[in-house]
Amino acid sequence: MRNALEAALEARGLRPEQFSELMIRLLDNGVLCRDESKREAELYDRYLQVADLVEDYLSVVKVRLLHEPRFHSLRLFPPGAEVPGLGDAGDSFNSGLRERLNQQEVALILVLRAEYDKALREGQIDEQGQAVLPLEAVSLASKNLLGKPLPEAATERRALFRRLRQLRLIRSAGDEALEDGESWLVVRPDITALVTDTVLAELAGPAAPDAHSPDDDEQE
Repeated sequence: MRNALEAALEARGLRPEQFSELMIRLLDNGVLCRDESKREAELYDRYLQVADLVEDYLSVVKVRLLHEPRFHSLRLFPPGAEVPGLGDAGDSFNSGLRERLNQQEVALILVLRAEYDKALREGQIDEQGQAVLPLEAVSLASKNLLGKPLPEAATERRALFRRLRQLRLIRSAGDEALEDGESWLVVRPDITALVTDTVLAELAGPAAPDAHSPDDDEQE
């Protein structure tokens, strides 16, 4: 198997060390975005040279790769994860995503996914598939959807948004800018890969009966 891989790499002008570097970066970070840095651009272009070899390599351990050519991004998912744009793998899955993210991070991702969907419906998406949201609107959406605002402590807020930048889900002007209520976030289209439409519908679903019930009581 190793000899076959090395022969295939040689035929495409790539050294085994370069392939290893790409795979280590992908498996370590779980995500790669071409527009994030010069280094990620190099690795993304390298992936395009050997896309089938990368996917064959990952298939051995049943790790799934979602490639979004429009946005030049790659994202890995554990076996059995529900991935928008990919068929059902049919494997059992113990939700590794929840193991890697804390409750605050999961909550913010859900809020950003809902706000991204809203921007998408309203046509407020740029040519790179990104949505630009005021931080104040994100905090308000968190209160409306989850019943709690964003963390007030500067250290908590910085850590929270830093983690989402690491996951390549958002862009921001930096930690200091996030302390300003008038700052903005850029939400990447990759947010749709972590929160499916089904989860989004479940999040919004309970709100409708709660909002409707008081009116019904008044009419009665």
